[in-house]
Amino acid sequence: MQQQLERPERKQIKNIDFNCDLAQSFGVYKNNSEFELLDYVSSVNISCGFHAGDPLTIKKALLAAKEKNVVVGAHIGFDDIQGFGYRQMDLDEDEIEALVIYQVGAIMSFAKSFNMEIEHVRPHGAMYKQAAEDFGFACSIAKAVKKCSKWLVYYGASGDVTQKTGEYVNIPIAEEIHLEKTYNVDGTVDFTVKDNSSVFDYVNRLKTLLNYSQVSNREGGKTFVNADTIHFSGKVPNIQEIAQEAKKIITPVPVNYKNVYPSGWVE
Repeated sequence: MQQQLERPERKQIKNIDFNCDLAQSFGVYKNNSEFELLDYVSSVNISCGFHAGDPLTIKKALLAAKEKNVVVGAHIGFDDIQGFGYRQMDLDEDEIEALVIYQVGAIMSFAKSFNMEIEHVRPHGAMYKQAAEDFGFACSIAKAVKKCSKWLVYYGASGDVTQKTGEYVNIPIAEEIHLEKTYNVDGTVDFTVKDNSSVFDYVNRLKTLLNYSQVSNREGGKTFVNADTIHFSGKVPNIQEIAQEAKKIITPVPVNYKNVYPSGWVE
């Protein structure tokens, strides 16, 4: 549960995942700069061919992640290449299930051919935003993900919707933070505000998150959030510089490593 705190309470985060998107290209539309983030993240979300990604680009992304020993996941989205997955679609549960299984299954099979396994699924664009706000929609996605594998982690925006989805569907979740975004008092993202690409602000927000499990909200206060992973968006022009500075503060670890660390099985 998220709440606004008048006085900071120290709730440190010792292990956290950094994730970014890969295969955000299609045909002649290339985005090779995204591969530069592989040195700074612990997991990547590989586009599945709907909002972006073609077979050769997906193959290149998988092999690049394997070379860097980075965890891979499926980056699912609406079938909207021209709109890059940022246009919301009104789909029923059967359509959502088919859309998700088709995309996740493609990446799972592709990864298997290279002796790799995918560990998570993250929605993209309009699908991500709708899943952050609509419990029923988020559950439809999570149920479809679980049909692909009960071990897959569902990546969603930090907050009550993602938490309740994980509990209701009984699927492992990772609550995600966007440090370039503006947060509302209730811990939800205000997607209408322009991203903040200041390295100084980003570093300070990261330190606050790690030291207190809090983010600055639009009313000038601090809001408590759950944070398993931080998304590094390729839409931020200086994201590589930001990622470099972030990794100086904490070395990221994959979500599954983070979850098993308290057990003592890893050091």
